[in-house]
Amino acid sequence: MTNIEQIIKDIKPLSGSYLEKAQQKLDSLTKPRGSLGKLEAIAQRYAAIKENIHAGIKGKRIFTFAGDHGVTEEGVSAFPKAVTVQMVFNMLAGGAAINVLAKYVGAEVLVVDVGVDFDFESTSGLLIRKVGYGTRNFTKGPAMNREDAIKALGVGITLAQQCAWDGIDVIGTGEMGIGNTTPSSAILSVLTGISPDDITGRGTGVDDKQLRNKIEVIKRAIAVNRPDPLEPIDVLAKVGGYEIGAIAGLIVGGACWRIPVVVDGFISTAGAMIATAMNPVIGEYIFYSHLSAERGHKRMFEHLGQEPILSLDMRLGEGTGGAIAMTIIEGAVKIMNEMATFESACVDRETKS
Repeated sequence: MTNIEQIIKDIKPLSGSYLEKAQQKLDSLTKPRGSLGKLEAIAQRYAAIKENIHAGIKGKRIFTFAGDHGVTEEGVSAFPKAVTVQMVFNMLAGGAAINVLAKYVGAEVLVVDVGVDFDFESTSGLLIRKVGYGTRNFTKGPAMNREDAIKALGVGITLAQQCAWDGIDVIGTGEMGIGNTTPSSAILSVLTGISPDDITGRGTGVDDKQLRNKIEVIKRAIAVNRPDPLEPIDVLAKVGGYEIGAIAGLIVGGACWRIPVVVDGFISTAGAMIATAMNPVIGEYIFYSHLSAERGHKRMFEHLGQEPILSLDMRLGEGTGGAIAMTIIEGAVKIMNEMATFESACVDRETKS
């Protein structure tokens, strides 16, 4: 754990100098100042993360972390646990939404088995980094022990380091795990103090009766485990999931190696909440892709003080929102790098009154 603690501690805020240099470059382009709105803010922050105002985007990699959840035995999902395994095979065959969108945006997709209750054979596109065979039913005790929570974080951190070695410019988070909106809602409730009644959504599409049951399951889990909101690893271990821990670790690693991380939807943002609770500065290295239709997602952004790039009423996960947002980020960076300046285009600057 010492290494992870040191990595987290060593992450520093973005350089004010590079933020200023990026702003000056944006202001030199042939447009009224600020006229490209959030695209300019995205480009400015990307340049500051890279500490290079000429940095482009070539390598894009999306990690879809897969894990099972013992709490599914409480009837919190509209789909059976077996669908996690089935969807992993679908992704490996190229048939999932994330495969289609990643191909469209030119991103590589890697599925990471961090906690599926199944033994996959080694194959292209799959990374086997199994910490456990699904979490335990957290209404009866912790979802995982602290050591396994740390291992899950380590999986993500190590993958981010590999991205740095491979020259990847942008990382996307994704997940696959039946039942994972339940631990995500529990994490949100614990870290914000908001009642599960006010933030628990329908996930895969449960009916009213199942939703009431899901809320009571989350309340029971929090009461049984008493996770400490001031100790994010304790929260992760007691009411989280292996894939959520790996996402948090990937975000930590991205910040450490100065690779922007494009966070997907509700479950991925739960991972971001864990990561930023360990060091709030980590949030400066994150681009939040979209506002999910999942009920609690807006409350996550309120707590984080962040705003997503898109709002498309999506709630699929897998990394799909992140893939779409990568096109926006890349467009913003291209504006900064390829647009003419007033000087190069011989265009008069705006006059000051």
